[in-house]
Amino acid sequence: MALFAFSVAPMTGSESVSAAVAEAVRIVRESGLPNRTTSMFTEIEGEWDEVMPVIKAATDAVAAGGHRTSLVVKADIRPGAEPGQIDSKVARVEEKLAADDQSLGHS
Repeated sequence: MALFAFSVAPMTGSESVSAAVAEAVRIVRESGLPNRTTSMFTEIEGEWDEVMPVIKAATDAVAAGGHRTSLVVKADIRPGAEPGQIDSKVARVEEKLAADDQSLGHS
């Protein structure tokens, strides 16, 4: 099991890349794999062999415009980890923050 964070965008010189990025995100969402998109990255969870083709397809969709394309990929490869880490890793941090706030008397 692994978590991947990636960012793909055309290097066009124009300010907005939202249309190309939207197409990449659409491909990720249609994959059926757990995913989340933030302002900077799209995260996707699954086995290496099922995630990498999705990242490639998303990259190919962005590059289809004929532009030079930037791709950044980060992976947390966790043999034996249970699925659901895309949410549970964040939940563990939030629980820690809430416990710290409570111990400090913050509401």
